Amino acid sequence: MALRDKFLDEASNQQSVLVCASTHHMLEANQRLKEGRIKTELVPTPQGIGSACTTAIRFSREQEHKVEQLLNQATGIEWEDIYPIEKKDRREDWQDLLELDLRDKFKKTLSRVAQDEVLSKSEVITLLEAESDDELEALFESANRMRQEMVSDMVDIRAAIEFSNYCTKNCNYCGLRRDNDVKRYRMTEDEILEGVAEINELGIKTVILQSGEDPWYTTDKIVSIIERIKEEFGMNITLSLGERSYEEYKIFREAGANNYLLKIEAANRCLFDQINPDDDYEIRRQHTKWLKELGYITGSGGMIGLPNQTIENLAQDILFQKKYGIHMIGVGPFLPADGTPYQDYSAGDFLLSLKVVAVMRLVCQNVFIPSTTALASLTEDGQTEGLKAGANVIMLIMTPPALQENYQIYSNKNMVDLDFAIQSILEADRKIPPYINLDQLKRIDRSEINAENTTG
Repeated sequence: MALRDKFLDEASNQQSVLVCASTHHMLEANQRLKEGRIKTELVPTPQGIGSACTTAIRFSREQEHKVEQLLNQATGIEWEDIYPIEKKDRREDWQDLLELDLRDKFKKTLSRVAQDEVLSKSEVITLLEAESDDELEALFESANRMRQEMVSDMVDIRAAIEFSNYCTKNCNYCGLRRDNDVKRYRMTEDEILEGVAEINELGIKTVILQSGEDPWYTTDKIVSIIERIKEEFGMNITLSLGERSYEEYKIFREAGANNYLLKIEAANRCLFDQINPDDDYEIRRQHTKWLKELGYITGSGGMIGLPNQTIENLAQDILFQKKYGIHMIGVGPFLPADGTPYQDYSAGDFLLSLKVVAVMRLVCQNVFIPSTTALASLTEDGQTEGLKAGANVIMLIMTPPALQENYQIYSNKNMVDLDFAIQSILEADRKIPPYINLDQLKRIDRSEINAENTTG
């Protein structure tokens, strides 16, 4: 074993996590520990301790006594417990997979995953390079078992309202880039709330408010929208507005926003610079840290098949999500958009996209991974196959139909609706969430959905 791998394994054996009573108390505790010179990291709460929606504070196990002292000396911080992070050994349960005809290097890497070992970049690349039928079977089935262990069989369904396609940025891949000839629109607050009402009627608990980077929607305007959604519907809110200031993130969080999606798109600095000519890699990383520090359930992700992207770059993307403790990781194929500098490039490879989903599940484990709209746009059964590869979320497009064709980050987007999502879930042999109002289905006969397909 390489010296670096040995160090990482020893470090992972010596870690503990602190779980607090709420996000507020978690942030207060994290600040107190930092003041006490404890090195901390905010991570998705490990499986068996809490859900993928919560954040824990990870620190070196040798600091446990000092952490307890600092917490006991502080006032007003409510914490549940400190848990050692114990490794699991799944080799016996995965024996059928490990006995397949695998390359020695691949088998050794998969065995290390089964033992909860920390993978190096070269080992992540080994998994991504799965090619034979047996290796692909082992990869996808191990990811599916990890998904079932970590987040169960239920597929979470969320819905997005793309409320503005104005954007100040000029990203080379994006159909909304400021120099593109696009019919621009902005939805009013009332129009947005009408869309939220439709989502609420479907039974969905989380609305995603997505736009280009559009400063016309000031802090006060976004706060007003958040507060009305909370007051009228009590729904969880994910914001996807691009880069805002730290103070704005803080204000949105205090107003009631629960989640924030800010994709890194490419964790390799050179590739990031190529696709985002007017963005800064370090600023994007800093904003990711801010969002976690402010207590958001944080989303990130990237694209597969970008021009000049390598397998090593994809391994970097996966390890970035692990390092920053991202809760929601959206990865899908690059799809070209008309009118952009990348319009003539080929779409990302479907099989490689599924492999990235699978390896992301194996490496990051207790997180939300969407079977993305991009997968559904690349091939009709894309979302079904994404779910089979380890994903556990589907996002509906609930932008008003008259505006949908003008929100084309990439061309020929599949406007995933409730029926399409439910059909994908059924075909993947997964469970429909209990909160969905199946009376809202338009093309699927509800009588065909039996109790085995639902949870609750």
